[in-house]
Amino acid sequence: MEVDTGTGSLVSAQTLGEPNVAPCPSPYYTTMRESKDPRYLRLRLVQFAKREGVKPAATAFACSPHTVRLWCGRYDGTLQSLTAHSRAPHHRPRKLSAKAEAPILAAQAAMPTYGAARLKHAFALPYAAKTIRRVLRQHGFLRRWRRKKHEVKRSLRALKKHWAAWQQISMDTKDLCDLPEYWLQAQLWNLPRYQYTARDVTTGALFLGFANELSLTYADLFARRILAHLKAHGVDLSAVTIQTDNGSEFIGSWQAAEPSAFTRTVRSYHAQHRTIPPGQHRFQADVETVHSLVELEFYFETFRTRTEFLHKAAAYQSFFNYLRPNSGKEDQCPWQLLQHKTPRVPKTVLHLPPVFLEDAHASLSLSRGQDVGVLP
Repeated sequence: MEVDTGTGSLVSAQTLGEPNVAPCPSPYYTTMRESKDPRYLRLRLVQFAKREGVKPAATAFACSPHTVRLWCGRYDGTLQSLTAHSRAPHHRPRKLSAKAEAPILAAQAAMPTYGAARLKHAFALPYAAKTIRRVLRQHGFLRRWRRKKHEVKRSLRALKKHWAAWQQISMDTKDLCDLPEYWLQAQLWNLPRYQYTARDVTTGALFLGFANELSLTYADLFARRILAHLKAHGVDLSAVTIQTDNGSEFIGSWQAAEPSAFTRTVRSYHAQHRTIPPGQHRFQADVETVHSLVELEFYFETFRTRTEFLHKAAAYQSFFNYLRPNSGKEDQCPWQLLQHKTPRVPKTVLHLPPVFLEDAHASLSLSRGQDVGVLP
């Protein structure tokens, strides 16, 4: 006798173990787990039961009579009929309705780069993060999970949280030319190509600036604005260290015998300038982390003019400093952490709106009388 396997080919029953089928040497459930295609074992079980009976088959294959009757009832002569059915429930009484899912989908549309936990917190959604994640997955909005690195690097999080506020400010620049969503807008509306970033390591406070080129002049101006702002708010700058990489916008020429203008500016405010070891970018982990966050949370926005870009950048910086909780810093925002470390600090200490450094430099030069004005 030949049996249809469901793939268009016929297999002889002799090959599948009929008529002389020896008792299965291992229990049915163990064999099922180890079998590459369990349907063949079920076929042998059904053939044995039809020839010897249900209970002898249950004894021979070390399973219950109910299992034997189940597969005998499903078998219709094809191998496909012996495929296991899904055990997923047909009805889930606690499943969210379309009306209940609407706020979740609206929140995802507003912030497409946020994950389930951040959406729950930012939009005060009354559902568990697991429920929000399931809704996003069902509607195809869930991002693919990023594969973690094989080796987890040593985290200095526990050490840095005990530092004093403004003890170390990490500064760096971010090239915006490799952001597809942003670069076309930058070409159309003459938006900046580079972001100048400063971040306090222990509180995570963020300050931004923008320019169309990497320049020692703009880096010097960026540092001068921040240090003057902190000094005006009573921060002791002698305890502040500015840490940068070895880019030319911070150290000038590597062959220079004298400190760069950036270093001289930092020292003029009685602060210290320190550079990281060459190639050791992990020393700038805090500012590199915020670069990743800004890319996901801000640069997906739509911009129409330079003024609109600057207003949205200022709004994001204020949101980051005063409202956005940081999961790496006890789920607190920079302002909350700063209040714990310096309780009497003015709230405006974190309010330094970003500027286009070219415009700030031009206005500074005109005020000093270094440039000749346009003739009437």
